[in-house]
Amino acid sequence: MYQETIVALATPSGVGAIAVIRLSGVDAIVIASKVFQSVSGKDINNQKSHTIHLGYIVDGEKVLDQVLLSIFKNPHSYTGENVVEIACHGSIFIQQQIIQLLLRRACRMAQAGEFTLRAFINGKMDLSQAEAVADLIASENETSHQIAIQQMRGGFSNEIAKLREELLNFASLIELELDFAEEDVEFADRTQFYDLLNRIEFILKRLIDSFAVGNVIKNGIPVAIVGEPNVGKSTLLNALLNEERAIVSEIAGTTRDTIEDELVIEGIGFRFIDTAGIRETTDQIEGLGIKRTFEKIEQAQLVVYLFDGSRFKVQSFEYITEIEKVKNKYPLKPLVIVINKVDLIAEADIKNIRTQLETLNLKLETISAKNKTGIEELKSTLISFVNTGALRNNETIVTNTRHYDALLKALVEIQKVKQGLQSNLTSDLMAIDIRQALYHLGEITGQVSNDELLGNIFANFCIGK
Repeated sequence: MYQETIVALATPSGVGAIAVIRLSGVDAIVIASKVFQSVSGKDINNQKSHTIHLGYIVDGEKVLDQVLLSIFKNPHSYTGENVVEIACHGSIFIQQQIIQLLLRRACRMAQAGEFTLRAFINGKMDLSQAEAVADLIASENETSHQIAIQQMRGGFSNEIAKLREELLNFASLIELELDFAEEDVEFADRTQFYDLLNRIEFILKRLIDSFAVGNVIKNGIPVAIVGEPNVGKSTLLNALLNEERAIVSEIAGTTRDTIEDELVIEGIGFRFIDTAGIRETTDQIEGLGIKRTFEKIEQAQLVVYLFDGSRFKVQSFEYITEIEKVKNKYPLKPLVIVINKVDLIAEADIKNIRTQLETLNLKLETISAKNKTGIEELKSTLISFVNTGALRNNETIVTNTRHYDALLKALVEIQKVKQGLQSNLTSDLMAIDIRQALYHLGEITGQVSNDELLGNIFANFCIGK
């Protein structure tokens, strides 16, 4: 399979200033030489790696385009094979003509992620680094970009590889003991081995715990903005996004469906969801919107509950009961209480409400969504719910569900080995659990893999990568 030369568009499809067509394979340079005419008459078969050449792509006597052709010779290329990249003009017609010409010259279309798959097969990167390539392409904020770069450069891989190597050294000694079972000798120092297992367990738990942060960084944190009709939820969404995203009206019940948009705060992506106002209604459509509001609250990881400050003048303490109901209904969800139209409420009332909310361990923010005051303070409160300590310390953060699953399984096996040591389990039984732990750690970096696993991973890549 990997003897074939593959071709694909490496830039986004559509019209642009330029497009890049990538070839990879043993015959990539030879095939390209048959359709490329250098303006200086050079034969690209004889040119050095990492050089760029100006010329024309020709189909017989027909000139298709003037291009820049880049040469990368194995093993010093992205895939570890001979690679040619043709930078042509961005016309869709030109792109199609060049690709069709190369297909007729013995190339075949690349499958999704096949360039990166070949890089993995040829040892240019391990599996977790290959997955980081996809994460880097998909990164939409500074933090997800930072994590993907760190993983692609081998930060996570190196940590796993070091653990696996140390465990493998002890595993070898345990296996050696099996060959001398009749002599009843121990080659592996049990005290050192136990210390190693404790250290591995600690690191695995830290990596597993980091997934809680990594997952929200990668996918964004869904925040539901809820409250009664006409308290300013849509105005708040517009103020957060600094644009007129939602329709604002003084007519209660204007928002009848959820409206979502994203905002990056200090490098963390937040997905704000403006929901229909919660109230009793006989309007069927509004009722459906309210039903969807409760569905969004269930899905959200943060809930911003908004109140109208003008109504605190006369019934400020009724709201404490309502807040308690919300907190009791969603006890595991972080809840931020926000009073809108703060200019219409007395400072003394705000102080009383803040004091009572502190007894419920709830944060209170006061804003005027219309005047855009208090918005930055609200953003700071939202970011405080994200544990950014690991980010600040440049620690490895797990963002991939497959890695998380493998780490959990490895931890279970390490804990079994620890229990075996404590109960003086025989070497042959301990060796089984050690092999399983090594297997699960190897799954992360691709030292243990199969065609089905690779197919599932690389199917999520774009064709040209």
